[in-house]
Amino acid sequence: MAVIKLEIDDILTLKKAHPCGSKRWKVVRVGIDIGLRCLGCGRFVMIPRRKLEGKIREIYREGRRLKPQESIIEA
Repeated sequence: MAVIKLEIDDILTLKKAHPCGSKRWKVVRVGIDIGLRCLGCGRFVMIPRRKLEGKIREIYREGRRLKPQESIIEA
């Protein structure tokens, strides 16, 4: 089973915008559910990992821009 590796402080760009208009989210919790904070309005949400993985367009990690396929690990 392949899983996208997410780390605390990763910035995710999602395919659809939040109602505030922002598409960028900061990862603040990692587990089966992923905790995200909207970088537009500050809203905190918890999303199941499987549901989130299909919505990720880009991952910004330590100054590098990654596509979701570049961050896949085998679990």
